[in-house]
Amino acid sequence: MEISKRDWKLFREYVPKWQTRYIRNLNWEYIELLSGDGDAADHFWQLEERIRKDKKHPGVSIEISKGDAIYDLVLLCRTGVIDMSDLEEFSDSTKDAVRQLLDLR
Repeated sequence: MEISKRDWKLFREYVPKWQTRYIRNLNWEYIELLSGDGDAADHFWQLEERIRKDKKHPGVSIEISKGDAIYDLVLLCRTGVIDMSDLEEFSDSTKDAVRQLLDLR
């Protein structure tokens, strides 16, 4: 499935914004983890493990290509980085393709 030029442009524009939003939420979770009751060293090591795992999440780091853009949108939806409302400006054909792939699951 190939994404249109217009949608590809939107995709490249929105991915950094979506990642910033996702990382902002992660930062709040990290603050909560560090602020909890208990041993500071335990919090530190829990945070280190969490960051190591989160660095690999598509909400933090994703390689994008035009040929995989539809699949990347599906991945971003499935992992909670975005939802269908974030695709409001995309073409109906892109939204339909994403919906169809999400329904296959």
